[in-house]
Amino acid sequence: MAILGGIALVGFAAFYLIDHYLTGGVPHTNYSDPLGRYVRFEPSLISDALSGLAGMTAAVLGIVITVVSLLVQLTSDRYTGVARMFLRDRTNVAVMAYYVIVCVVGVFLSLSLHSEFVPRATVFAMMAATCFGIVIMLPYFAYVFRFLEPVSLISRIQTEAADDLMDAATSKDLADIAIGQSPAVVALEEMTDITSNSISGKDKIIASRSVDAIKDFVINYLSIKGRADPAWFKIGEQIRDNPDFVAMDPESLRELEADHTWLEWKALRQYLGIYAEAQGEMPDINYLIAIDTRYVGEAALAKGDRAVVELAFRFMNSYLRAALNARAVRTAYNVMNQYRLLVESMIKGRADDLAIAGVKHMIYYGRTSYDMQLGFVTETVAYDVSALCEFAHSQKHDHDLDDKMLAMFLELDQPLRLKRQESGLQGIRKAQIKLACYYLASGADERAHKIAMDMAGEDRDRLKSIREQLGRVESKEFWEIIDRGRNFEYMPPKQREQMDKFFALLPQVVPPAPQTRPPTGP
Repeated sequence: MAILGGIALVGFAAFYLIDHYLTGGVPHTNYSDPLGRYVRFEPSLISDALSGLAGMTAAVLGIVITVVSLLVQLTSDRYTGVARMFLRDRTNVAVMAYYVIVCVVGVFLSLSLHSEFVPRATVFAMMAATCFGIVIMLPYFAYVFRFLEPVSLISRIQTEAADDLMDAATSKDLADIAIGQSPAVVALEEMTDITSNSISGKDKIIASRSVDAIKDFVINYLSIKGRADPAWFKIGEQIRDNPDFVAMDPESLRELEADHTWLEWKALRQYLGIYAEAQGEMPDINYLIAIDTRYVGEAALAKGDRAVVELAFRFMNSYLRAALNARAVRTAYNVMNQYRLLVESMIKGRADDLAIAGVKHMIYYGRTSYDMQLGFVTETVAYDVSALCEFAHSQKHDHDLDDKMLAMFLELDQPLRLKRQESGLQGIRKAQIKLACYYLASGADERAHKIAMDMAGEDRDRLKSIREQLGRVESKEFWEIIDRGRNFEYMPPKQREQMDKFFALLPQVVPPAPQTRPPTGP
């Protein structure tokens, strides 16, 4: 605005001075300086100019309203709630109010002129206001364009919802609490709507920002949840008719109220809907949803909110189930990575029971995926559980946790062995041998011996093949681009050196192959 106004003022002053000194006729005897000559208004000559000031402001207002209304309407067709946000914005209201006020002042000024009286101060004020209104037009258009950008809308929805949530949750007025629940639900649905539209339009950046905004909203809520009034955790009449709550069993609704998790459940429920929609259109969004759900679970653990942590695990389980049903192996592979990291957070946070429950679920989905002939997912589960056993052992705060996780890991391949399934079993055995070598390198020989005992009766040719394959892997980087960044079969040198020691244990527990005896006569 300063640049535009400055250029106009300098340009006018330059040409006016040329006219004053060179081309403007005989200088006035009473006003020989340029400024004095300019401000000597003639009542009979400026009447049209004064009415023109008001008309010019009204014309600019018409242009602004036309352009802005078109932009808002086009954006409203794609994203809900835009008009409401536009009218709530103070800058937009201030600009429109400014033009209206200047127009009204111009009407009064046009009728204040007399043959012997010129209201010079008012004229200058009106002239400055009109110039300012013209100058701000282009910057205001730029502001409106930025305001209506999807990223800005997402940020605004999140900010406004967080402010409303803070006021309502910490209020002591029951009416304010009941009314304040609705904006939080509406904000989550608006961000979901933006994500859905972005997925349909193949706009990954906007979809990602909206998914992250839901996560940020929930994490901010967790930070103030401890100060919320008890009435806030009751599902009020304003939101009880919401489709997500109406479809629930009354007992489940009561559990949400008792656990103080209705808002987190609603947010994660939005994630589950987006997950289903993005499954075929934009699977990268599903990876982000798993990442953000993990962040929510970790933030809840940091706040001691175990109910929300359990909720995060339930939704992670739902993501895995949806991926398996869609036979989306790559999605399951990436979601399982976030599942493993969430379980690691439980181990670090000393929530051992939640970590055990998480490993049980991983084992379950590993077996389920094999039944669905998705053997790669089963192998992924094996390597992830192996990594969790290593991590639990490295923490050295609860040997009982380490033993329980190892026992569950050794049970992963039981259904495969009972069905005499050859494919898939080799991948699980590789993960177990890797873990055994880690235990040997860490001095936990008794755990390595448990793994060796579990391999009693294992086919020698398979074990020989596994040993050769593991020994050939020297680079931790896979030869393709993968999100995890590490080859499953890679072992650090110190760990790889223990393979001879581990396989030396096997003759003690693996019985020799049965000998074929020649038939004997009677």
